[in-house]
Amino acid sequence: MHPFTVDIPQHDIDRITRRVRAYDWFEEPVDAGWQYGANGSFMRRLCAYWLDQYDWRRAETSLNRFPQFKAEVKGIPLHFIHEKGSGSNPKALILLHGWPGSYFEFLNCIERLAHPERFGGDAEEGCDVIVPSLVGYGWSGKPPRPIDPRAQAGFMNGLMTNVLGYDTYVAQGGDWGSSITAWLGFDHGTDRGGACGAIHMNMFGLRPGGTFRNIFGVGVAQLDTAEEKAWAREAARRGEGRFGYMVLQSTKPQSLSYAMMDSPVGTAAWITEKMQAWGQRTDGDMPVFSMDQILTNVMIYLTSRTFNTAAWQYWAVRETGHSVLPGGERIMVPAGFADYPGELAPVPPLSYLEKAYARVVYRSAPARGGHFAALEQPELFVNDLQDFLKVAV
Repeated sequence: MHPFTVDIPQHDIDRITRRVRAYDWFEEPVDAGWQYGANGSFMRRLCAYWLDQYDWRRAETSLNRFPQFKAEVKGIPLHFIHEKGSGSNPKALILLHGWPGSYFEFLNCIERLAHPERFGGDAEEGCDVIVPSLVGYGWSGKPPRPIDPRAQAGFMNGLMTNVLGYDTYVAQGGDWGSSITAWLGFDHGTDRGGACGAIHMNMFGLRPGGTFRNIFGVGVAQLDTAEEKAWAREAARRGEGRFGYMVLQSTKPQSLSYAMMDSPVGTAAWITEKMQAWGQRTDGDMPVFSMDQILTNVMIYLTSRTFNTAAWQYWAVRETGHSVLPGGERIMVPAGFADYPGELAPVPPLSYLEKAYARVVYRSAPARGGHFAALEQPELFVNDLQDFLKVAV
């Protein structure tokens, strides 16, 4: 373990700024909202803010406010935050992001989870909080070839056990992090002699085993009840028109990367459109996130030059088929789900989860929040996770 500080050379920041300033804008349909993709008028405002008001150095200070480290796992250096918790025996908790997110999503949750007494809670409920950048993302190392969530889980388990020395830990994740979390529970669960003692997810990522033809299905277990069939219809409705990016990134990610690795504005538009579409909007079409939040997340991809290796994961999961559990298998460590109302797809009914997926001990429906729950609603996210920990650990 070696201490790490985010400190991007000024010439890299200047290069990005020059490319944004030189961007050659183009036309869009006269009725353009967000239905065609990233809205042009919003992107112009975002880029003007980027040039005139956004302060990357201030963002760096925020990113560096918790202890960060790098450590080698299976030959690849992993970047992670490690905030020791209050109390006499804090639980180990790893928080896992996805795409197009980053460890930045969890920054406003870490102190609440590690030191609940600072927010009116009980210090004995404090956790050792570990927040890594996934392999190929942010300031973690880049894999020589695409790796899928099951392989990512192996790296994360190595971090928790071999590097940090935990005998047991709890995993939480959304987006790809939900699939990685599920694989941690399945491959590295305490029921199989591993160290992962419980899992909590705010997305239904990894799917039940069975006949499976692509990565876009809402599930493959038999739908037996009216409630289960209604869930499948709602999942299909919410997903309508939202997964074009997934087709491209799971088939030709490298072709896309030639454009994105060259264009800061292109990368910002690709990511901003997802942050706009996947957040729970309650007032018009504007993103729920501030321009500073959007740009800090985008800048992590740009300054680490990881758009390509992050996108590779989609190709890997399509190639390996590790988007589903082995047929007839279930996750047997205690599992929990938070079903946020603005999520890409609803969490299935308990009957479906229990027969085909996991030993579910906790299921909640927070009042607000979408796909990036920890970034959108940090207080609700932390409260929900703390409630799960009281039940599962």
